[in-house]
Amino acid sequence: MWSLMLLIFFTFFPNFLVRETERSPTEPVHESFPVPAFEGLLFYIQRDPNTNTICYALQTDRHGNLARSTPVKPFWIRYAENGAKTELNYIQRTFAYGIKSKRIGENQYELRAVAYPKHRLVLKKDQDNRYRVFTEIYQKESILKRIFIRIDGGTFWSPNVLYIELTGVEAATGKPVVQRIIPL
Repeated sequence: MWSLMLLIFFTFFPNFLVRETERSPTEPVHESFPVPAFEGLLFYIQRDPNTNTICYALQTDRHGNLARSTPVKPFWIRYAENGAKTELNYIQRTFAYGIKSKRIGENQYELRAVAYPKHRLVLKKDQDNRYRVFTEIYQKESILKRIFIRIDGGTFWSPNVLYIELTGVEAATGKPVVQRIIPL
């Protein structure tokens, strides 16, 4: 629930000041958290205080074609509950973890997280003809793999967010890249 409040906060205060720091991509990143792996996974969000994970998967129609109206489907993997897969509820879909899509070209969609629509994501095919979500990480086009929100206490309405971390791979070089955003 803390992450829900954080995402709602960013929705209403999009100019929230942050400072960015860089760290080595070889530094261990939350090794105790499970890594989801399945066909069609685009990226995922993890956060404190548990390992439950929001996954964003490619959605296709019954013929295997990309679903034009909703090409990306978010859902939970509740690792803390034996790995159960569940749908997002209305509040989660509408204010926190939902995603809106707009077709911008042949096999390309602009994606916007409902909680932080300023940050642009693009669903498109990579050089291997597989759909990926691209975004800028340190001003370089990157394939987004993971978002992690580190929370250390606080309250329901005001969580103490230590940082938000974007993890991906530079599209041009294949080099791992991590950007940590720290609230001021």
